[in-house]
Amino acid sequence: MACAPASNALAADVALVGLMPNKAMVVIDGGQRQTLAVGAVSPEGVRLVAIEAGAAIFDVDGKRRRMQIGQSIVSAAKAAKPVLTLNADAQGHFFAQGSINGEPLRFLVDTGATFISLGAADARRARIDLSKGERGTTMTANGVARVWKVRLASVKVGDITLRDVEATVHEHDLPIALLGMSFLNRMEMRRDGTSLTLTQRY
Repeated sequence: MACAPASNALAADVALVGLMPNKAMVVIDGGQRQTLAVGAVSPEGVRLVAIEAGAAIFDVDGKRRRMQIGQSIVSAAKAAKPVLTLNADAQGHFFAQGSINGEPLRFLVDTGATFISLGAADARRARIDLSKGERGTTMTANGVARVWKVRLASVKVGDITLRDVEATVHEHDLPIALLGMSFLNRMEMRRDGTSLTLTQRY
């Protein structure tokens, strides 16, 4: 007799990052992206019930939950997520100390940047292999610049650490690394006057 699928995990944090016909791309408990078909159960016990227009229905922790792309479910049974609070400088900019692949870097928070962006020298220090990157161009204040699109093994800012983060490396040095939306999209951002609080979502 066939065995029924394992029951739902005791707790799971689920983020919906993509939708396809009868499938959903999710990140569970901060792990690697995985694709679930309708009716399938992830190793963590999360079941995709159905796909709707712009949304997916999951069975998480024994409860039916509807999510749209970009939304996440944070289980109450999980430990508190890391939080970082930054204070603006006199010009209203937010700077943060962090690291890429363990190499210390100073970041400028830039919600207008699609990806984390760093210069050639910073990339060398962080041991980023550009031969594995995808060549492209980007528009800067000084015109068109050549870049390589790469994936960073780890990005740490304060107590927040993310893995497998998209970034662009410029062919020339940059005055500072930009903390773009490939990192910030995985945060809950709250602005309160001159302070910005980042809370890791997944």
